Amino acid sequence: QVRLVESGGGTVQAGGSLRLSCQYSGGTFSRDGIAWYRRAPGQDREGVAFIGRTWNTAYSDSVKGRFTILRDNHENTASLQMNSLKGDDTAMYYCAAGWKEGRWSRPDNFDAWGQGTQVTVSS
Repeated sequence: QVRLVESGGGTVQAGGSLRLSCQYSGGTFSRDGIAWYRRAPGQDREGVAFIGRTWNTAYSDSVKGRFTILRDNHENTASLQMNSLKGDDTAMYYCAAGWKEGRWSRPDNFDAWGQGTQVTVSS
């Protein structure tokens, strides 16, 4: 089955940048849709970005213009470039794959999840 491993989280000051990576194995990466989700303490999981197999992208309103999702079909990796970070971006970030079609912002439409990587934005 698909296995996902996230990396790149850390602590950054407000206004700074981070780049998260998701290493994918066990499936056909080039044919899969990949999403990044996050969960802040006490809040529900939120889909923040998606990239499809045709490189189409989508973003939540909360990150549009600041975050960029990319994929590398040779390395089987997906990344999330996060710029102009704010305190509200503090959360555990998860990579999701095994897309079953349908709305990318619904967690139930993904079969595989990574363990997450923590992002903390300090003011």
